[in-house]
Amino acid sequence: MSTVTYILGIIAAIVALLAVVELLRRHRLKERHAVWWLLAAVLALFVSIFPSTLSGAARVLGFGLPSNLVFFVSIVILVLVTLQHSAELTTLEAKTRTLAEEVALQRVRLERLEAASDPGNEGTTAD
Repeated sequence: MSTVTYILGIIAAIVALLAVVELLRRHRLKERHAVWWLLAAVLALFVSIFPSTLSGAARVLGFGLPSNLVFFVSIVILVLVTLQHSAELTTLEAKTRTLAEEVALQRVRLERLEAASDPGNEGTTAD
């Protein structure tokens, strides 16, 4: 590995780590969403500083090329992020449905109260 590639890898990992930390600091990213990104950035930084660990891990785990291990770990992290977002989306959809139902019930109550308090529209309800 050339010195330029080595330095470029370290810089890219540090930029990724700083980006996640900055998003957390500015409250643009919640902690529960940042866990996997922080893990990926720290792993990238560790591997960029100690590239022989990637080769050793790839050999121990049976990967033909260290880059295949990088792709595999990247895919696993992205699948976990997607799974986490899907679970949160399901929860938010359920809350949205509940809120829409409550708003509809409140609207019906309000229309009935308005109809009952208006002396000119006794007995009728608005659509």
